[in-house]
Amino acid sequence: MTISPSKLNTFLLFKLPAAYFCGIRAKYLDDKKCIVKVKHRWINQNPFNSMFWAVQGMAAELTTGAMLTSKIKKSGKNISMLVANNNANFTKKATGIITFVCDEGHLIDKAIQNAITTGEGQTIWMNSKGTNEEGIQVSSFNFEWTIKVKQ
Repeated sequence: MTISPSKLNTFLLFKLPAAYFCGIRAKYLDDKKCIVKVKHRWINQNPFNSMFWAVQGMAAELTTGAMLTSKIKKSGKNISMLVANNNANFTKKATGIITFVCDEGHLIDKAIQNAITTGEGQTIWMNSKGTNEEGIQVSSFNFEWTIKVKQ
């Protein structure tokens, strides 16, 4: 079974309802790129009338984690995944529709293959950038994913 944006959105509803009700929606997913959008609304705002940083973080994490999950499924192996570290930069107020894009799917293949070949845990740093409707970057998130083949 392949992971699609509609399946990801259903998953959010039942397993990550905070993300779903904040308006986070997957729009595109393939082996190289994932796109997630979220609209600034009352439920996801901070006291400064912009999108709360944690909502941006959930959307950004989904772009990286969805690709990783998809590629782990395709590998046919039982591989665990976990965020070990993350950091973020905020450069502009996030208002309107914010689009998060991660186009670093190529980093995942080598890490999965190394984890399978060596049996040792691997780490991958992946970046997701959030831009507003004018194409101006509002935030950038980095996530350090750890993967390990389960025995």
